[in-house]
Amino acid sequence: MKYMLLICRDEPVWDKLSVAERQRIYAETLKLSEELTARGQYLAGHPLFPSSSATSVRVRDGKRLVTDGPFAETREQLGGYMLIDVKDLDEAIGIAARIPLARTSTVEIRPVRDGAPS
Repeated sequence: MKYMLLICRDEPVWDKLSVAERQRIYAETLKLSEELTARGQYLAGHPLFPSSSATSVRVRDGKRLVTDGPFAETREQLGGYMLIDVKDLDEAIGIAARIPLARTSTVEIRPVRDGAPS
């Protein structure tokens, strides 16, 4: 089963970390992705630029509305993702708990649906 692990970080908390702390978290994340790759469970993943770099697009009544910034104003913003292929939700939860940013942020787990909606 494929799961998307959405890493939602508190950007002000991230911004307060030293460069060394950020690099340590990044290195730990790479180590986890390499381990999952070796087991055939890691499909993709990347960190994202801060939410201030986001552009949101909506189309209403045939008109396109483009705005700077994220769509939702929340304390935590999407900071990256991992796409994994594991046997079940329990295994996905175990991997999500190992993501270094889970210690200061939230990892949302969503099953990936194949095909058209039912």
